[in-house]
Amino acid sequence: MSTTQNFHFKPYNVGRWVVWTLFALLLLIAPLVFTSGLSRTMLAQMGIAIITCLSYNMLLGQGGMLSFGHAVYTGLGSYIAIHMLNAVAGGQWPIPVSLIPLVGAVAGMGFAVLFGFVTTKKAGTPFAMITLGIAELVFAASLMIPEFFGGEAGVSGNRVVGTPVAGINFGPQIQVYYLIAIYTFIATAAMFAFTRTPLGRMLNAVRDNPERVEFIGYNTQRVRYFAFIISGFFAGLAGGLYTLNFEIVTAEVVGAARSGAYLLFTFLGGATFFFGPIIGAILMVLAFVLLSEFTKAWLLYLGLIFLFMVMYAPGGIASLIMMNLRVAAFGKLKRLWTSYLALAGCALVVLAGAAAMVEMVYHLQLGAALGSTLPFLGATLDVKGIDSWFGAAFVMLTGLGLFEITRRQFSREWGTIQEEIEHEIRRREAL
Repeated sequence: MSTTQNFHFKPYNVGRWVVWTLFALLLLIAPLVFTSGLSRTMLAQMGIAIITCLSYNMLLGQGGMLSFGHAVYTGLGSYIAIHMLNAVAGGQWPIPVSLIPLVGAVAGMGFAVLFGFVTTKKAGTPFAMITLGIAELVFAASLMIPEFFGGEAGVSGNRVVGTPVAGINFGPQIQVYYLIAIYTFIATAAMFAFTRTPLGRMLNAVRDNPERVEFIGYNTQRVRYFAFIISGFFAGLAGGLYTLNFEIVTAEVVGAARSGAYLLFTFLGGATFFFGPIIGAILMVLAFVLLSEFTKAWLLYLGLIFLFMVMYAPGGIASLIMMNLRVAAFGKLKRLWTSYLALAGCALVVLAGAAAMVEMVYHLQLGAALGSTLPFLGATLDVKGIDSWFGAAFVMLTGLGLFEITRRQFSREWGTIQEEIEHEIRRREAL
């Protein structure tokens, strides 16, 4: 009786190795390229935001759980981490400062075990409402228990404690950045690995068809609960890194605005793709740090961007990238460059006219004491002059007309390319 052996060879995913290597190199060299204090601070915040948005997307994108209270787990992780940091400074706990973020991670996981047991009992809209209720309860408690939350002033600490190791005391921002970068890379890799585990795959199944999952014998509530706990762990890790970066934690970290920001930018980045929340996290830091410095109407602009993304690109920026990569894979992207340039030019014209009107409205309401004029893109606008309003409206309407003409031409060209791609796919399948 003879036995046969079957050998299976699974080739390395070269593209995946290249992507992860580039990601590591980007984290390594970014502070060497952007050397200013503001740049390095923003890079550190981007690392924290990447972990946060990816942990949130574990619920929203992978599990279909719309949470309005994710800041509870990042915020409480920050509070536990700051108290642990102060305990280390007081000599009560001999824990290295570099491990403080893990304390926040364990805290976030602990609170996820506690609150998640209640929230994951339901799915869909009831789940979202329960998370919102818990978020409001925690925020109210942050103002009622000053012994732990520090009241309106918050709780502050000092990360430069203990004996420096190899000259590293986490005083300079560059040292804190590299610590955050290490945690960001490891956490991102771990969350990506989670998507390839049986639990991660089952979480996708629960999102897509919970009835069938129940039918084959799995407990959907338990799957959601385990995923919620893991998400809380990484959210708490981000909260611990936030503590080391800012050395102060206030009640704002558990507020509804913070949870809303996680939802908004995870969606903008693209919740259906793993790398989408990374894009959203970068945009979140740019918006909160840079855009807020340029204009008082930055929240209005964010709301409009979110509105248009929901209407025209519900898959987020990541979906737009993937659609164009598909076109590029068939060698047809070069046919769209002129259309993209035309669309971008017309969109900038529309944006310039609309932004001029928005800025004049804000200046008229909030900056009237500074005079009737304001600078805008190298020009001077007079909020009390009809010429400025007419000019802004004319630019916006002209841009809209040109954009609509260009959009229709682009839609026809895009449809033709998609038909050609489908025909090519069918031809290859027939071979």
